[in-house]
Amino acid sequence: MTSAKRIPRPEHPKPQFQREDWINLNGPWTYCFDFGKSGMHEGRELFKSRGFDKTIMAPFCPESKLSGVAHVDFIEAMWYHRRIEIPAEWEGKKVRLHFGAVDYEAEVFVDGVSAGTHFGGSVSFCFDITRLVRPGRTHDLVVRVLDEQRTAPQPRGKQCSVFKSRGCSYTRTTGIWQTVWMEAVHPLGLADCRILPDLDEGRFTIVPRYLSVVQGARLRVSVADGERTTVVESPAADETPLAVSLENPKAWEPGSPFLYDLLLEVIAPDGTVADSVKSYAGLRKVHIEGNRMYLNNKPLYVRFVLDQGFYPDGIWTAPSDEALKRDIELSMRAGFNGARLHQKVFEERFHYWADRLGYLTWGESASWGCDVNRVEDARNFLSEWREIVARDRNHPSIIAWTPFNETGRVTDRAQHHRLHIDAYELTKALDPSRPVNETSGYIHVRTDLWTVHHYERPDKLADMLAPDTEDGVFHRWPEHEAKYEGQPYMVDEFGGIKWIPESRRAYADNSWGYGAELQSEEEFYSLLDAEVEIILGVPDLSGYCYTQLTDVEQEQNGIYNYDRSEKFDMERISGIFRREPESLG
Repeated sequence: MTSAKRIPRPEHPKPQFQREDWINLNGPWTYCFDFGKSGMHEGRELFKSRGFDKTIMAPFCPESKLSGVAHVDFIEAMWYHRRIEIPAEWEGKKVRLHFGAVDYEAEVFVDGVSAGTHFGGSVSFCFDITRLVRPGRTHDLVVRVLDEQRTAPQPRGKQCSVFKSRGCSYTRTTGIWQTVWMEAVHPLGLADCRILPDLDEGRFTIVPRYLSVVQGARLRVSVADGERTTVVESPAADETPLAVSLENPKAWEPGSPFLYDLLLEVIAPDGTVADSVKSYAGLRKVHIEGNRMYLNNKPLYVRFVLDQGFYPDGIWTAPSDEALKRDIELSMRAGFNGARLHQKVFEERFHYWADRLGYLTWGESASWGCDVNRVEDARNFLSEWREIVARDRNHPSIIAWTPFNETGRVTDRAQHHRLHIDAYELTKALDPSRPVNETSGYIHVRTDLWTVHHYERPDKLADMLAPDTEDGVFHRWPEHEAKYEGQPYMVDEFGGIKWIPESRRAYADNSWGYGAELQSEEEFYSLLDAEVEIILGVPDLSGYCYTQLTDVEQEQNGIYNYDRSEKFDMERISGIFRREPESLG
């Protein structure tokens, strides 16, 4: 295993799929910007580089302070280089090169030869570089990045499309922004593994895929609960399920987030262990009955906070693993039982801590920047969304999927609706176990959850949430939206109340929040309490999501300051957000 000394973000980036034989490639890389996008041209050929003039600290993006660069203007193209040494003991194994995330298009070269290209700035990817490297030798690794946020049909989330951050758009992220690493894997090793919890029957079903399949190989699965270990085996074949029944099964849920330890071993035909992967799983169930959402067969009231996952020094990248854990702890301290992870695909280490701490989330894409009315945008979005769901679907803390946010602009109704339906159906095909909120807020076309956004103050909020219409839910654009069919009804954005403590100054000259300026902190508590009370009083609502957990740059409407310091009396705040309706009906 790699040494953790002097390496930023040294922890294993895939806690649900860990092998012992891995090397962390975070740390100093050399780089150059390519503003003319000519690095592939004859005469430059930067893909053959053996090192650039400047140094950057990976995995932090060049816009961030932690990268050592802090270049905040647009970077449409850049190049990275570092040397990689392949251990001699990796002879006979596949060498797999992993990237946690690179925004947006990334082509990887080893000694000037392309290993592959990946499109999508939010999700992890991997290339098999076995044919390009030799155990015991050192090689030149080069990464070409293209990130044309202003012109290309690519999702970007809340990255600002103009130079200066404004409104609810913030500093951009270009290039490598999550851990880069290598691992050695036996040719018969696991490619991935779907873990399906069955709470009602008290069992897990394991659905594996392999790098290669041979007759006589077997999969051995060990599931441990700290007191006993259950072991089962089956022939190793792609997508052949293996069921593990549990004695005295223990459920995963907030307040009691029990996790089982899993060991997945591929046994070669000669009886040796070819591959060994450590994982974990939670036994829990999410389903919908009528207009209510259920967790472990009990009605669930969602008390979420909007979490955008920005950091003052790392932008999209948390400065440490502890910072990821702390954000969850801060949210729970404020009284929330989970978060809507907003316009960003959070790294797997965040989901690991949510699993450990019993914190519920909705998985969302960074869909802004994708025009849902255009075919090319749809093609880019769907390929990336497929990878997002496939990567994260084993985490018990994720209880719903949200492909899009606020798709209110309709210029091509047929394409707009087609993409919504495609995203919904793709998500259900990849993971039928969770509800899909196909677009948070609006415009719903096909969805399991009916969500709305409202930033009205108390004098209007109640009427907006429970309008006097035939179906009783709010439609922002009824001429484009599907008919309500009795789904769970939630307000998954509200509040956003701006408050800057007297002891602090505005983050920027364009700092803002929703609604009128408040005159005192006491006025904030009163307004917040009134809005939550109105929501709790709407009988058909199944929950809410408050905007937001922390300030983000100029948007100063968080429960905490941008640096995660306390902004309010947290006992009063948690007293407001811990309340639930007397009955869910």
